[in-house]
Formats: sequence, structure tokens, C-alpha cells
Amino acid sequence: MKAFSMGRKITSFALLIAGAVMLIIALALDFSGSGTSFRGPLLVIGLIALLAGLYLFPTLKYHKNIINFLFLFPLLFTFGVTVIIPLVLGIFYSMTDWTGIGYTQFVGFANYMAMFKEVSFLWSLLLTILFVLVNMIMVNLVGFALALLCTSRLKGVGFFRAAYFLPNLIGGIVLGYVWQFVFNNVLIQLTKTSLLSNSGPAFAAIIVVYVWQYAGYIMLIYVNGLVTVPGDVIEAAAIDGASSFTTLLRIRIPMIASTITICTFLTLTSAFKQFDVNMALTNGTGSISNFMGQYLTNGTQMLALNIYNTAISKNSYALGQAKAVLFFIILACVSLIQVRISNKKEVEM
Repeated sequence: MKAFSMGRKITSFALLIAGAVMLIIALALDFSGSGTSFRGPLLVIGLIALLAGLYLFPTLKYHKNIINFLFLFPLLFTFGVTVIIPLVLGIFYSMTDWTGIGYTQFVGFANYMAMFKEVSFLWSLLLTILFVLVNMIMVNLVGFALALLCTSRLKGVGFFRAAYFLPNLIGGIVLGYVWQFVFNNVLIQLTKTSLLSNSGPAFAAIIVVYVWQYAGYIMLIYVNGLVTVPGDVIEAAAIDGASSFTTLLRIRIPMIASTITICTFLTLTSAFKQFDVNMALTNGTGSISNFMGQYLTNGTQMLALNIYNTAISKNSYALGQAKAVLFFIILACVSLIQVRISNKKEVEM
């Protein structure tokens, strides 16, 4: 038994040392820009050796914690590589003169100062906030109304659920071009002018398309919440003489408070990140005659599209990254505040 324990200990330490050495060599080759083809396999083998060494680690006191860490490692590693590391690098690059390939100097907060001096960016930020407020209300109201319809005793409810959800399956780019055709070639016969020709009607058109696309998805979440309301509670309210509206207001809505929180959070984050429909439908065009004393041509350009145009179209990657960092901070703060307020209301209800 002691020989087995000693052999396991030696194997564990050997794997840990070998894995660490291989990882260091692979990273050194990567940073040196060497063209060797075995950096990737060396990195993978070293990582596997480290994990195997941890698994065989003989310390009984912490062995369970080590095993738990090994099972969580793939998720933690993926989250770190796809979220944490890009976020940290993005914050760093926003303080440099990054060109998308490299940088030559550290400029501090110069990109952030330039960002707030850009009138078109401030307009996009204001427009995005307005878009979020309108769509949070409209999408939830329409989605909840459709959910009430789809949980009623009407015939063909399954068909209605599928039909209302179908627009959400269409990609935003395709959806934008389809509705662009509708606004420019079909509705123009009634209105005598395209809704996309002026920034005001064009912004309203984006809202209509977004609500039409996203309400079906929110409807399904509300349907799932409504069907969990106990039927005997509804029947008891009806026996006591409560009307359908009173039952809805005093029983069904309070009992799906958590569902409302989820739907509000989803609509808020999705509306903030609106990009594809905005680009395909109007590409951000539209004239604003006087905003902070300037004439703007990006009357329907929201924040995500503004960041894209800054980085890709204007080739200003550092400035675009600074805008993206601010975008992340705003979205994170607003989301946390919204969830906190919704959770508080859940407790009150």
C-alpha cells in the first residue's frame, strides 16, 4: 500500500513538472513568434499532464476539491478565454493607439476624451437609450398579450404559438432586408413616401421590426410562467366573484413575478445590443438638422452600429474599443440595477 502511494505521488509530481515545463515552452515559443508547428500539441499535452497530475495528487484533505476543480475547469477555462481575457485586453487596447494589429504607444484616456467630444456618438448613445426604453415596454406588453392568447382555450393554440415564434428564427440581416423591401415597395403605395426616408419614421420602423421579431420569443417565456399558475387558485378566485381582469392583476401577474424579471432582463440586454436589424434596415442613415449645433447624417445609428462603423469603416480600432468598453460598463450597470429592482418587487409581490 505504501509502495502504491509512493508510486502515485511520484507519478503525480512527474506529470505536474512535465506539464508545467511543456506549457512554459509552448508559451515561450508563442511569444517569440517562432514558426514551429508543435506549439499547439505541446500546449494541449502539457495541459492534460497538469490535469492528470492534479487528479493523482495524493493529498486526501484537498483531493475532493481538486476533483471538483477539474470538472469545473473546462467551463472556467472557456469563460476566461472568451470573456475575461478579451475584456482585460480590450480595456488595455482602449488606452493605446491600437490599429487592430499592434500599437506603438500608450495614450491613457485620450480615446475616451475623444469619444465624448464626438457628437455623432452622443446621438447614438441617446438614441439607444430611447430605443431600449420603448422596446422594453412594447416587447413585454405584446409578448404578454400573445401569451395570454396562447394560454386561453381557443382552438389552434399550438399553431398560434408556432406562428408568433417564427419571426425569431429569421436572422436579423435577412429580416432587415425583407422589411426594407416592405417599407420601400409595398407600404409606399399607401403612404406615398417611404418610412425609411426620414430619421423619425425610420426609427419607428426599426422599433416595429424589432417588436415583431422578438415578441414571439418573450411570449414563450411568459407562456411557461402562466401555465405554472395553479388552476385551483384561479377557480377559487372565480368562485369568489373575481373578474378575469382582477384575477389577472391580483393573482396571475404576482405569481409570475420571476418570469417578468427574466423577460425584462432579456429585452433590456437584447435592445441595447441591437445591431443587425439596424444595419440591414437603415444602415444608420437619416438626417438630424440640429443636435448640439451640428448637422448629423447618422440619425438612426444606434450604439452597436456606431462602434462597428468606428472600428471597421473608419479603421479607428482604439477609439472603437474605447466605445465598446463604455458600452459594456453601461450595459452591466443597467442590467444589475434592473435585476435588483425586479427582485425587490418580486419580494413585495
